[in-house]
Parts: sequence; structure tokens; C-alpha cells
Amino acid sequence: MHVIMTGIVMGLAGTAAMDLWAILLARVAGQPKPNWAMPGRWLGHVFRGKLFHDDIATAEPVAGELRLGWALHYGVGVLYGLVFAVAAGPDWLAAPSFLPVWLYSLATIAAGWFLLQPGMGLGWAAAKTPNPWKVRGMGLVAHTVFGLGMWVGAVLVG
Repeated sequence: MHVIMTGIVMGLAGTAAMDLWAILLARVAGQPKPNWAMPGRWLGHVFRGKLFHDDIATAEPVAGELRLGWALHYGVGVLYGLVFAVAAGPDWLAAPSFLPVWLYSLATIAAGWFLLQPGMGLGWAAAKTPNPWKVRGMGLVAHTVFGLGMWVGAVLVG
């Protein structure tokens, strides 16, 4: 039960850290905050059998898409935390170190690059965006913050 609890806390802490990072970027650098309605719309269409879109913004809106997007965001974060906690096992949980969780958090970007972004019409690894390398770099930094949050969550649960 400790592994499950720690995994949930890690996922929530990592996702919350990512959100705080987005708020900081918006306030300090004028970076737009993520619009979780679009991933929610995408997920709503996945439930209807359509995985890939040319442009998710032009797809038919889905009832409650913003709430659905936030649920997706935090649900995936918790899932990632659970998977890592189970894979890392009790030895790592007893003395959490940053490097393994950081490498794992960087690997989790693959789902965004190769499923979510192409599914929403942004191309593989944001290839169809105006500045794909900026999107990729910002994503890697955000996933580093996610990993940091997961690590802090694991340390706090101890």
C-alpha cells in the first residue's frame, strides 16, 4: 500500500509542479498557459473512436472538455507516478534519488510527442508548430520540473 500511496503523491506533486512552472512562465516570460480544453476535446473524440485530427481546435467541441482535459492531465501524472513507484520498488522509495526519476520523467514526454501532439494535429513531436524546437525544449524542461516534483513527493512521503 505504501508503494501505491507514494506513487499517487509523486504523480500529483509532479503534475502540480509542472502547473506552477507554467504559471511562473506566464507571469515572468509571458508564455501562454496550457489550454487543457484542447487535450480534453482530443480525449473526448478518442472515446468516440477518432484518435488523429488535422487541427483539434476545429474539431467539434466536447461537453466538459476543460474539466476532461484537467482530469487527463492529472490522471496521466498519477499514472506516471504509480508506474515509477512500482518499477523503482521499495529500495528506491526508502531513499529516493533524483537521477532515476528525472530520466523517467524525460522519457514520459514520448506520449506527448508521439500520441497527444500528432493526435491533436500538431505533428510528431510538434513538427507542425511554428517553432517545433522551442516546443520540444520547453516540453523537456517541463518534464524535468515534473520529475523534480515527483522526487520531492517521494521524499516527503518517505
